[in-house]
Amino acid sequence: MKVFYPFFIACLLWQGLQAQDKPVQAYQLIKSNNAVQYKNYYLLTLFKQLPGLNKMLKENSLLKKIADTKRTQATEALQTCKTDISCYANALKFSAEEITAIGQELSNSYNENNALGKVVSNHLIPSGCYALYAEQTPKNLLVKAWEQDANALNYAIGVYVEGNKPNYPKIDSISFSLKDKEYAELTVANALLALQPENELFFEPTLNFAMVALELNERNDAADYEPMVSGVNQPAINQIKKTDWKKYPYSVILVPGAGPEDKETALSAGGMIRCRLAAIQYQKGQAPFIVVSGGRVHPYKTKYSEAFEMKKFLMETLLIPESAIIMEPHARHTTTNMRNCVRLMFRYGIPVDKTAMVSTVKSQSFYITTILPERCKKELGYYPYKNGKRLSDTESEFYPNTTSLQIDFDEPLDP
Repeated sequence: MKVFYPFFIACLLWQGLQAQDKPVQAYQLIKSNNAVQYKNYYLLTLFKQLPGLNKMLKENSLLKKIADTKRTQATEALQTCKTDISCYANALKFSAEEITAIGQELSNSYNENNALGKVVSNHLIPSGCYALYAEQTPKNLLVKAWEQDANALNYAIGVYVEGNKPNYPKIDSISFSLKDKEYAELTVANALLALQPENELFFEPTLNFAMVALELNERNDAADYEPMVSGVNQPAINQIKKTDWKKYPYSVILVPGAGPEDKETALSAGGMIRCRLAAIQYQKGQAPFIVVSGGRVHPYKTKYSEAFEMKKFLMETLLIPESAIIMEPHARHTTTNMRNCVRLMFRYGIPVDKTAMVSTVKSQSFYITTILPERCKKELGYYPYKNGKRLSDTESEFYPNTTSLQIDFDEPLDP
């Protein structure tokens, strides 16, 4: 029997290594006091929040030189750009050459036992925030994560400073006219704020510039209702800990939102019907939780959150207990209804190896099982779910894919 021990041990070691390459459900995100920041730019948040890593980056001579150059560019822009908004944006965005140089320095500085090595093994991999790069070596994953965050900053500045078209112009466009003199003045002030002494790490002036731009545009949607674990979703999270999953055929019943087209309507007729359909499945005991999904989307800059209004309707009209309702108030499309549901299931400790159900009107239900997967692949880069059986005209099964934890760099309102 002893001859098998080395093989057995090797198998265990291999399985352990494999596990390290995947997201860990018990992992807790390192959060800053700004949810927009850590949701969009998780690596940069770790650079700021982890003391040893922060110190290492501040002491890196090449990164310090790049930071000095960036600050000089921005200072010169303040002296010469006048009312040219793109001039300020270009000074604070990262050039392709800067992104490459910083990536190379991070790669050169990487060691599996130093602070950069530990941020990959202890945070980037288990968080799943950069899941699309899971097949990369740890060093390359670090570089890819940096490139993603840098491009995400550039994208946010491009849309919410320069007025570039977002992926969905009808709902996500800039709030200002580029010809407005007041907007030029706000941009100058934003550039000044970016150069404050406390923004000393190589990426902080650009990060600050992007974050303030989102704030000025009233586009901090990614932070809506956060922290949800100690707020709107706390009753459900407490119930999750006590749930016997074997008693239910499905883990959750997902209800995708349906936004009204006028600013005075809180919950659309479609939203009401979807809630009623889901409530029937809940009352049948199909799943212990209903996930209501949808952000402040339609019409442009609406004050109403689809998920919040659906939760309210479920509780007040349909008498579903709050402890059975999970709010997902950030999705802006059907693609992210599916993706964000998977994310919350993973983060809240709901079994992701158990089948889930989506309940909605017939047209959307069939859309989810036929057309949507390829749209997800095109827009997100992966399939956030796999279809299961069709249960009725309005219900179908889906299997969660944890690649859904991947941050979407070009959707700052719901990354």
